[in-house]
Amino acid sequence: MSGWVVIAGLGPGDEALVTPEVSAAVQEATDIVGYIPYVRRIAPRDGLRLHESDNRVELDRARHALEMAAEGRRVVVVSSGDPGVFAMASAVFEAVEAGPDAWRALEIRVLPGITAMLAAAAKAGAPLGHDFCAINLSDNLKPWALIEKRLRLAAEADFAMGFYNPRSKSRPEGFGRALDVLREACEPERVIIFARAVSTPEEELRVVRLSDATPEMADMRTVVLVGSSLTRVIERDGAPWVYTPRSVPA
Repeated sequence: MSGWVVIAGLGPGDEALVTPEVSAAVQEATDIVGYIPYVRRIAPRDGLRLHESDNRVELDRARHALEMAAEGRRVVVVSSGDPGVFAMASAVFEAVEAGPDAWRALEIRVLPGITAMLAAAAKAGAPLGHDFCAINLSDNLKPWALIEKRLRLAAEADFAMGFYNPRSKSRPEGFGRALDVLREACEPERVIIFARAVSTPEEELRVVRLSDATPEMADMRTVVLVGSSLTRVIERDGAPWVYTPRSVPA
């Protein structure tokens, strides 16, 4: 088969953070597939078809990309950040596993990108300098009970944490429940970073303590970073630096 699928990460927003590898794949593509705002980050050109879709049709989107590749087209499936972090790479392989055998013969490549958690951490300093985990707070694809269990266990293990999809109009109460879990498991002084629209003109970075955190500080453009018990804040003129030491006392 001459067609292929590339699953690419467009980074957190700034075009300077799109990797050269991803830019080259987009230039070779005949078709771009993805969620509406991500596809609109791709400049139109002759010979390039743009296929926009809603954010809750990931498997349909993946199947469409695979069908076009099987017809010989060069398809780039775009995600923001990194495509392997709560994004389209998993959906494409899920579609391959359940689809026709011919799809398994396709050339499929995953091209990494800078995910929101890492972009936010870099802006703040080094809050993920030791062991950390990432948790998607959306209960659209998994039950809230599982989210709460993972929050409690991550806090008990003293990981730094990155929260994706913390609060939306359809899920306004979930992040407040997550903060309640943290308050039961962590000290009030635990450092929390609210990083909104990192690397875009709307970027906002707020460093607070757990005792001062409120649900309204987050929305769907926000990634929330929670420090471990060892995370430190360096106060200075302007925004503070936040870091987690690389070592843990015995």
